[in-house]
Amino acid sequence: MQVLLVGIVLYGVVFGQPKAITNGGLGLFVTFVPALLERNYNIPLDPWLGVWITSAVFLHTLGSAWFYAQISWWDHLTHALSASLIAGAGYTTLRAIDLHSDDIYIPSRFAFVFIFVVVLSFGVVWELFEFGLDIVADETGISMPLAQFGLDDTVADLMYNSVGALLVAIFGQAHLSGVAETVREALFGAPEDRA
Repeated sequence: MQVLLVGIVLYGVVFGQPKAITNGGLGLFVTFVPALLERNYNIPLDPWLGVWITSAVFLHTLGSAWFYAQISWWDHLTHALSASLIAGAGYTTLRAIDLHSDDIYIPSRFAFVFIFVVVLSFGVVWELFEFGLDIVADETGISMPLAQFGLDDTVADLMYNSVGALLVAIFGQAHLSGVAETVREALFGAPEDRA
């Protein structure tokens, strides 16, 4: 996937497509985040988590290159996948804080609501960001890497963000607990180290 992202960036450079350069470059950077976390912070991520992260940015970059305009459901897929990543990061952070101290107890029902609210909030901020880019594009005539396509598109984006959040809220506690424990140990040390 990284090789294809490099290809998209090169295509943008050769053919003067700033949208391909921006989306491909940012996507490529994000694919290196798991390796950076492991190297710089000793937070090893399961290979499937690396695939999850890379797939989200890869599918978005492919979408902005062509698929968003040609396949009606592509945007829904990428919103749900990206929202699930945000939810996963939110859950992992919350669980690492919960595991850090016996004085902190976060009930699983609260974790569910927290994940859902974080993703919905992030989705609203993202849609406002796209709206701002549309205003800048209208005022300057510069093509932006992201765009809104009306109120129906915004509501559909938020709905699919909710789907991604819901999936992680339901299944995250079973599949992300080990990641949260690794993050806690990397940031705060093992429990026996603090005793």
